[in-house]
Amino acid sequence: MVVNIALGQAGWLVPGRWRWARALVWLVVLAVLCIMAFNVSADATLRLFAMASGEAFTSRAAAPTDARLMAVIIGSITMLGVYALTVAFVERRGIPELGLRRLLPDLGIGVIIGGVLIASIIGLMWIAGWVAISGTPITQLAESLKESVQSAVIEEVLMRIIIFRLLWRAAGVVPALILSASLFGGLHLLNPDATVFAALCLVAGEGIGIGLYLLTGRVWMSIGMHAGWNFVQGWVFGSAVSGLSDFAGGPLQTLPVDGVAPILSGGGFGPESSLAALFISLLASMIFLGVAWKKGRFATAKDR
Repeated sequence: MVVNIALGQAGWLVPGRWRWARALVWLVVLAVLCIMAFNVSADATLRLFAMASGEAFTSRAAAPTDARLMAVIIGSITMLGVYALTVAFVERRGIPELGLRRLLPDLGIGVIIGGVLIASIIGLMWIAGWVAISGTPITQLAESLKESVQSAVIEEVLMRIIIFRLLWRAAGVVPALILSASLFGGLHLLNPDATVFAALCLVAGEGIGIGLYLLTGRVWMSIGMHAGWNFVQGWVFGSAVSGLSDFAGGPLQTLPVDGVAPILSGGGFGPESSLAALFISLLASMIFLGVAWKKGRFATAKDR
C-alpha cells in the first residue's frame, strides 16, 4: 500500500531560497490559526447553547457538560476544516493527512492501541504493588469524553501534522522527531505535579504517535491512540492524566500506594510518570518507529 506523507513542496513551501525559514514561519501561523479556530467556534457553540436555554454565557467551565462536549466536537471539526482549507490554499496541494476514507478504521485501531498500552502500564504497576485499584460509582462520562476528544485532536493536530511535519520540511525527519518530542514533554512541565522525569516519560512515548503518522500518512490513528490512552487512563482507571483529574468518574480509581516512590507510582502526575510508563512507552515507540523505518518512511523529504 502506497503511503503519501505530504510535507508540502508548492506554494509557500516551493523549493528554493529560505524554504526552511518559510516552513518555520508557516508552522507558527498555521498553529495559531488552528488554535484560534477551535477556541472561537467552541465559544460560539456554547453561546448559542446558552442563548437557546435563555441563560447568559459566562465561561466554558460554567456551561453544562453536554454543551461543552458538543462545543469540543464542533471546535475540533472547525479546527480540522481550517487546517485543510489553509493548507490547500497556502501549500497548493491535497490533504492526504486528513483523508476521510480511513477515518473510522484508523480512529478505532488507534483507540485500541492507546487503551491497551496505558492499561498495560497500569496493570504492571498494580502487579508490582505500586498502585492500588478500587471500584467506585460511575459519576460522569461526557466530561471525560470531552477532555479526551479535546486533548487528542488539539495535541495531535498541532504536534503531528503542523509541528512535526513542518519541522521535517525545514530540518529533516530526525531533528523533527527529537524537537517535537522534546517540545511535547517540555510543555507538560506546566501541568500540576510535573517533574523532569514525567516529561522524559512523555518524550519517550511520542514515538508512538509519530510512528502511527509515518505508517499511515494520516493523523486519525494518532488521534485515536491519544484519545484512547487518556480515556482509559482517566475514566476507566480513574487516575490522574498528566497531573489533571478532569477525566475521572468511571468505574475504577487508581491511587499511588503510600510509601512508594513517585518514580514507581507516578505520584500526583499519574501513571505516565512511572518507570513502567517509561519502559512500555519507549518500547512501543521503538516498535512503531522501527517498523516505519523498515518501510522507508524516514526517506528524504526533498521530493515530497
